[in-house]
Amino acid sequence: MIRVSFAGAWASWQGVIELELPDGATVASALAAARALLRESAPAALDEPEWLDGVTGVFGEVCGRDRLLRDGDRVELYRPLSVDPKAARRARAQAASRAPLRGPQG
Repeated sequence: MIRVSFAGAWASWQGVIELELPDGATVASALAAARALLRESAPAALDEPEWLDGVTGVFGEVCGRDRLLRDGDRVELYRPLSVDPKAARRARAQAASRAPLRGPQG
């Protein structure tokens, strides 16, 4: 048996779940075990589309659902970004360049 954790974050649930899985377990089997536990405690989290086709990773490194897990791994299920960080920075920079300059207070 190996011990791994699952980490996820949605509006309805966020946290880390500790799992005990058989040797030879994969990311997919960790997701299935996490879903089974969340079915009881946070069923709304199971409605998220990432469970079916979302990007997965182990300790921040993107990997496929067929990756074999090792004892101590943290499986992560990533949500898509709602805003592209580069686009958001460009928009803030443009807004700042259009803002009137402030004179000395006095």
